[in-house]
Amino acid sequence: MHETDMTKALIGTIRDWWDSQPETPIIEKVHLIVGAFTCVEPASLQFAFDVQTQGTFLDGAQLVIKDVPLVAHCHTCRADYRPEFGSQYACPTCHSPMEDIRSGRELKIDRLECVVA
Repeated sequence: MHETDMTKALIGTIRDWWDSQPETPIIEKVHLIVGAFTCVEPASLQFAFDVQTQGTFLDGAQLVIKDVPLVAHCHTCRADYRPEFGSQYACPTCHSPMEDIRSGRELKIDRLECVVA
């Protein structure tokens, strides 16, 4: 379950930011962007976040996950398409292999919602 390790890294990144603030903020929400091609299971990520933040500076913070679909661009057809998992990700029109991913690999913190204590 790599979501556990990802959550540890996420908490560490937020902690570094939190420690650098002149006034101690209370983090209410953590907004993440998670692409479909990252192989991250949102429910597992949510569970790991809930467990790992208990009793920490993030206790009670809500994890908000925005799913981003996999979108590829076919250079032959000159069109974007949404590859289907299990179809070898080929272009549905000309069946060219997927070459250019436009979205779906994102895994990042979008923003934090905080109040100052």
